[in-house]
Amino acid sequence: MNESAVNEIPKVKTLPDAQTVTEVTHWTDRLFSFRVSRPQSLRFRSGEFVMIGLMGDNGKPLLRAYSIASPNWDEELEFYSIKVPDGPLTSKLQHIQPGDEVILRPKPVGTLVHDALLPGKRVWFLATGTGIAPFASLMRDPETYEKFDEVVMMHTCRTIEELEYGRQLVENLVNDELIGEMVEGKLKYYPTTTREEFPHMGRITTNLENGKVFKDLGIAPMDPATDRAMVCGSLAFNKDVMAVLEGFGLREGANSEPREYVVEKAFVGEGI
Repeated sequence: MNESAVNEIPKVKTLPDAQTVTEVTHWTDRLFSFRVSRPQSLRFRSGEFVMIGLMGDNGKPLLRAYSIASPNWDEELEFYSIKVPDGPLTSKLQHIQPGDEVILRPKPVGTLVHDALLPGKRVWFLATGTGIAPFASLMRDPETYEKFDEVVMMHTCRTIEELEYGRQLVENLVNDELIGEMVEGKLKYYPTTTREEFPHMGRITTNLENGKVFKDLGIAPMDPATDRAMVCGSLAFNKDVMAVLEGFGLREGANSEPREYVVEKAFVGEGI
């Protein structure tokens, strides 16, 4: 068999529901993002998640829920993850390289979708750490800017370097051929840190409750008649933010019953 014929033989996938890693970026010693091939049949709404994983030591698939960070029109799928040294999955996943395979169950689900919110004028994306992943998808979706006059992305991390993934994404949006013109003047980015000196500091809940974010951005406080919100973070963060949002008069919604805010409860957090 000649060399050209050998190259034409498709690579045999060794994992169930396997997709090929195309790119890996290590942002810090705790954070990395990766892109994989997209199954031809996969259709998803921006903000949804899928199950991603590798084979465990016991020979069975080890899967965790990962929000799709790429928009629904992207030809590949992007994910953003923490690294846990002794985590069952990420202790292995953080070492993947382009050309490697990962398991991807092509059944997207989730609550951080436009369909779960009532129509409004302004939408808030509230995230800590890798919780920005679903909003990385939503911020690159034209539907977001068709449905809302204003989009506020609040993202809080411990340090400045942990904000870098989100910062680069937001800065590149204005130059995006598909949605650059839609984003300009509509998207307001409000990153904060909790452990390192930065122009804006403090927890999302604090900056909402004391009104600092409204003052800094020169915008009106939340109004349940016009404001909508999506929340993605740790369980403790979600509970704290829910209390703040309900203090403003917003109610939690779902795909089956749209209201003023929604929360992603399948967020990949510590211990993975």
